[in-house]
Amino acid sequence: MKTVVLASQNEKKSKELSELLNPLGMVIQSQGALGVKEVEETGLTFVENALIKARHASFETGYPAIADDSGLVVDALEGAPGLYSSRYGGEPGNDEVNLQKVLHELKARGCERSPARYVCVIVYLKEWKDPLPIIAQGIWEGEVITTPRGQGGFGYDPIFWVASHECTAAELSPAVKNSLSHRGKAMADLLREMS
Repeated sequence: MKTVVLASQNEKKSKELSELLNPLGMVIQSQGALGVKEVEETGLTFVENALIKARHASFETGYPAIADDSGLVVDALEGAPGLYSSRYGGEPGNDEVNLQKVLHELKARGCERSPARYVCVIVYLKEWKDPLPIIAQGIWEGEVITTPRGQGGFGYDPIFWVASHECTAAELSPAVKNSLSHRGKAMADLLREMS
């Protein structure tokens, strides 16, 4: 079994990614569990931010690293919250504050629904200066709605409408969500690249 550091402090994301990585026979350690603090995300794209996080985690621990950068892109909000999804409401990591800001902005524009998509880029580095990282991405198309529904998932899941299942992402079982989600698609792409 190979130890890989997951460049995330988000325990829900760590759990979700660990379940997806299980088939690779890797022991996943979150950077928080290894005492690594978050690095500032200064990139202008999801790819740049994922690379920044993976390089930092690998440099600090000496382990191979996996990092993702993901977000919600809402058409009616001109692509916001996008890269800033995890800190959109001004309080990093506060899912409820971030979600409420999106709802406020949609309502201010008179929108009940808007096309939207979750985007995820996942990067794998063998070492911090790996010149050829594996980069995978996934996109989950849907809509945002202004009435939150469901208790599962995290982030914007209670307002992300999944038309194929006639429910929000927060109402899906973890297994179904993983099979449909941006992160699940990116992980499937990563697994193909790594095998």
